[in-house]
Amino acid sequence: MNLGTLIVGPREHVVAIAELDDTAAAELGPLLRNTARVVETLCRPEQTYVCMWSHGRDARKHLHIAVQPVTAEVRARYGGLRSEQLQARMLADGDEPDITEVEQFCERARELFRAIADSSAEDRS
Repeated sequence: MNLGTLIVGPREHVVAIAELDDTAAAELGPLLRNTARVVETLCRPEQTYVCMWSHGRDARKHLHIAVQPVTAEVRARYGGLRSEQLQARMLADGDEPDITEVEQFCERARELFRAIADSSAEDRS
C-alpha cells in the first residue's frame, strides 16, 4: 500500500469483527477514529479508506483493518482506480514506499498518537 497506510489489528487472534469481545469492540471505534486522524493530519488525502481484510489462502486468517490515505496523485499513478480496484492493483504491483520515508512517517505518526493520547487523558481528568 502507499505511504501513510496504517493497519489496525487486534492483539488476540480474531478473524472477524463479529468475534471481538466487548472490550475490544469498545476500543475499536476510538482507535480507528484516532488512526484516521493521524493519517489525515500527516497525508492530507482527498479521502481516507477504512476497510477490513481477513483473507488467507483458503480461509479467514487474521483481522486487519487498513486505514489508507488516497490522494489525487495516488489515484493518477494507478490510472484513476478507486476503492477495492485501487487496493488490488497496488497489492498486485507490489510497489513499496521508500523505507526512509516509511520510518519518517512512522515517527511522526507515533508523535501524533502520543499527542492524541495525552489530550484524551487531559479530557478525562
